[in-house]
Amino acid sequence: MAKIKKGDLVQVISGKKQDKGGDRGKQGKVLEVLTEQNRVIVEGVNYVTKHNRVGQSQRGTKTGGIETFEAPIHISNVAIVDPSSKKPTRVGYRVEEQVKDGVKRTVRVRYAKKSGKDL
Repeated sequence: MAKIKKGDLVQVISGKKQDKGGDRGKQGKVLEVLTEQNRVIVEGVNYVTKHNRVGQSQRGTKTGGIETFEAPIHISNVAIVDPSSKKPTRVGYRVEEQVKDGVKRTVRVRYAKKSGKDL
């Protein structure tokens, strides 16, 4: 079961420091989770530039140029941010009973574990 989901606030915990041009310590929202490759796309992290060749579309408009976008980052290099302390933390699951429309169901609920020092 994936511990990181789309929409989670995560922090980069590995890589180059920010003062050396890296992304370690940056926080952002998860835009997409690529489960097949164990990677996530985080908003504002791991920007890359792509040079597209100039071409023409069906209508005759020019395409191409330099495009910047977020590239995927491995899921092990990010940690979920605890909403209360705003520090990276680990995630746990607990089983709870939920009553919906008179029917009892057992569901797994994610929760942020205690975040001591920075990971």
